[in-house]
Amino acid sequence: MNAAEERLQEVLAAFDFGAPVVGALRYGQGHINDTFVVHTQPEDRCCRRFILQRMSAAAFKHPDELMENIIGVTEYLGREIAKHGGDRSREAMEVLRPRNGESFFTDSAGGAWRVYPFVERTICYQSAESEELFAASGRAFGRFQRLLGDYPAQTLHETIPNFHNTEDRLQKFKAALAADPLGRAKDCGPEIQFVLDREADCSVALNAMREGTLPLRVTHNDTKLNNVLMDEETHEGLCIIDLDTVMPGLVIYDFGDSIRFGANHSAEDERDLSKVNLDVELFSAYTAAFLEGAGGSLTNEEIDYLPWGAKLMTLECGIRFLTDYIDGDHYFHISREAQNLDRCRTQFKLVADMESRWAELEAIVRQYQK
Repeated sequence: MNAAEERLQEVLAAFDFGAPVVGALRYGQGHINDTFVVHTQPEDRCCRRFILQRMSAAAFKHPDELMENIIGVTEYLGREIAKHGGDRSREAMEVLRPRNGESFFTDSAGGAWRVYPFVERTICYQSAESEELFAASGRAFGRFQRLLGDYPAQTLHETIPNFHNTEDRLQKFKAALAADPLGRAKDCGPEIQFVLDREADCSVALNAMREGTLPLRVTHNDTKLNNVLMDEETHEGLCIIDLDTVMPGLVIYDFGDSIRFGANHSAEDERDLSKVNLDVELFSAYTAAFLEGAGGSLTNEEIDYLPWGAKLMTLECGIRFLTDYIDGDHYFHISREAQNLDRCRTQFKLVADMESRWAELEAIVRQYQK
C-alpha cells in the first residue's frame, strides 16, 4: 500500500459510515478539491454511497471557517425544506461529521477532509442541453435564495476575500498593467482600453450596496449548471451543491454568473468572436425561472439590477483573465499560448453584446417583475 492509499484508509477510518466500506474511487470533474465516492454495504439494503472530499489547501486557507459556513447553511436549508414539506435528505446537502465530532477531519499530513451523503437518482449536467434545463437551474438557484432569505448573511465568513469585489479586481488589473512583467500589455491595447472605459461600471453594484439599495444576502457565488443536481426523472433542479463559495454577497452576482456561463453557446476561449453572443431567449428563460423560484423574495431594486449582475460578472471575469495574461498566467491554467487573452476577449464580446441590447434586457426583466 502506497502513502496515498494509507492516507485514504486513515481518513475512511475517521468517519462512521453506518456500514462497512467496500470501496472508494475518485469521482467527478472538479478541479479544486480531491473527490472520492465511497461505497458502503449495509446488511439490510442496497449499497449506500457518500462523497468524500479533501478540501484544497491552496484555495481555502481556513477550512474551519469554510465548514462553519456550510454547516450553518445546510442545516438551515434542511429545516426550511422540511417546514415546507420537502425531502430534506435529497433537497439539501448534509455534512457527516467525523467520529471526533468536529466539522471535518484533519489527517496526519494536515489535509482537511469532509463527507456528504450521496444524493441518489440525480444527474449533474456539465452544460445546458436545452432551454428547459437552463431554466430548471434558474428555478433551483432562485429557490435557494428564497429559502435562505432570512438567514443572517453577515454571520458568514468570507472564504475567498473580495471574490466578487469588482473595484478590487480593477485595482489588481491596474497593478498588473503598471508592472507588465513580461511586456505583454502591448499585445492587448484594445482590451486594456475596454476595461478603462468601464471603470465607473465596476462601482455600480457596490455603490448600490453601500447606499442600501441592494441588500446583503447569502450567495452561492458559483452558479453554474453543474452545481445543481437534477432529478433524473423530472429533470428539475433538486439540490444545490458545491457550497465552498457560499458567502455574504449580492443576489445579482449569482444571477449574473449563471447568465455569463449559460446564456451563450461559445467556448470560453473561442477565437472567432463572431460566434460569441448573448442568447436573449436563454436570458429570458432563465430570468423567468429564477424569479419564479425566488417566489417574491427579492426586492424590486434587486430585480431592476439583474442586467447589471450579468454585465458585471462577465466584465469581472474578463478582467481576471486579462490580469492573469498580463501577469504571466499564474492563476488560470492554460494549455496554449495567449489562451487567457482569448478568454478575456470572449467575455468582453459578451459584455459588448449585452450593452448593445441593454434596453431589451431591461424590458425582459420588467416583464417578469411582479
